[in-house]
Amino acid sequence: MADIHQLGAVGLRDALAAGSISAREAAGHFLARIEAANTSLGAFITVTAEQAMADAAAADALHARLLRERRTADLPRLHGVPLAFKDLTDVAGVATTHGSAALDHKPAPEDGALAAVLKGDGAISLGKTQVPEFGLTAYSENRIAPPSRNPHALGRSSGGSSGGSAAAVAAGLVPFAPGTDGGGSIRIPAGACGLVGLKPGRGLVPAGESWGDAAGLVVAGPLARTAGDAALMLESLVPKGSQPDGGYLANIGTAPPKLRIGVSLDSPWAARFPFTVEQEARDALAKGMTLLEAAGHLVAEAEIRYDNRYPDAFTAAWTAGVGSARITPQREALLTPLTRTFRRRAQQRSASKVNEALAFLRQFEHDTIAQYSEWDVMLMPTLAQSPRPVGWFTGGGHSSEPWPSEWAGDADADYRRQCEFAPWSSMVNVCGLPAISIPVHWTGGAAGAGLPMGIQLIGKMGSELLLLQLAAVLEAS
Repeated sequence: MADIHQLGAVGLRDALAAGSISAREAAGHFLARIEAANTSLGAFITVTAEQAMADAAAADALHARLLRERRTADLPRLHGVPLAFKDLTDVAGVATTHGSAALDHKPAPEDGALAAVLKGDGAISLGKTQVPEFGLTAYSENRIAPPSRNPHALGRSSGGSSGGSAAAVAAGLVPFAPGTDGGGSIRIPAGACGLVGLKPGRGLVPAGESWGDAAGLVVAGPLARTAGDAALMLESLVPKGSQPDGGYLANIGTAPPKLRIGVSLDSPWAARFPFTVEQEARDALAKGMTLLEAAGHLVAEAEIRYDNRYPDAFTAAWTAGVGSARITPQREALLTPLTRTFRRRAQQRSASKVNEALAFLRQFEHDTIAQYSEWDVMLMPTLAQSPRPVGWFTGGGHSSEPWPSEWAGDADADYRRQCEFAPWSSMVNVCGLPAISIPVHWTGGAAGAGLPMGIQLIGKMGSELLLLQLAAVLEAS
């Protein structure tokens, strides 16, 4: 049998259900890998080894009982499968840090909605993964733990805000992991780490709600190495009555019908932050176009027009929640410069201004979906640049394009770099549409030779299965 971490989530789930691997063997294997790799990788903030082994023992006892009773078909879907939660998600008995040194880190009294759903379906949590402070940024660096690094090049970032989870999956420390995405936080780290990252459409996943999210931006979804593994997790996240007949996993091998796919590099951030699309991102897009055309789809250029008021409106909605976070004045100085700046601005922004921003975003959603509707699927690179060096956004790292020294700690320069890095993410959250990042290209020319680069496909409401089917087609290619 292959090493446990090489089985993938679906293969491991099947082995656990068959009894050829015990839940304790699986948990112990991944915990050993975390112990060996996390010091250099920074994927985990907290490892809950003792609780994980206790939960695995309970899972093995359940398997033995159901086997005696000849009811193994009653095993939960994710029986014994290890995973980890980003440290914005409450897990009972474990501190939720929100990536912030300004908060008291007290154990959560109960599981949050996302943890309750996945643990209730048999998954075993190994711990909490690295996040940026309050999940605000496209990189996973904070003041409480080492930065999350890219397994393909440790000097590079794994992205954010689900960066620790993406790093853990890409390094084989867990078979898959849930992320949450309010402005690209699943797709950005998936693109950076060479994973499949699916952001479901608004309202499909009940566990996707987020505190302080008046615009309805945040949704939970899977980070996985394959489309099949992502489909397996999505089946746990989505109520059965909202799934396609037979579920997602059984249907992803079905080839989708011929589609009209619109290609666009237009971005609602371009007027405010003109950005350059790196050649590696263009190469990934070209590779994706070639593969999709070879699969029989019509791929053509689409011109999309965005209202240039978008950056201010999105920023107001995205940062509104941090203004109401309960932080004592004495601990404000412990916030990162970006959080402190956007918290102050959020507190100074009137309720009427926030409502104006939300009203604009609702109109933006209507107008953008109308333009996208001329196509079955929209296509663009996941990221405009290859994964950035650790510290690059804040001015604290090394780069071939270094910041002027006076920019270090400059929140606006940091934010601008994020928007230039990931200019095609947040508008999908505003529109509430499903989208997926799929790895298709490596900067070194071959898998594992350099850094991964992905493409993003945006579908219509309810098209999660279609997006997973397209990911499966590209995997097979």
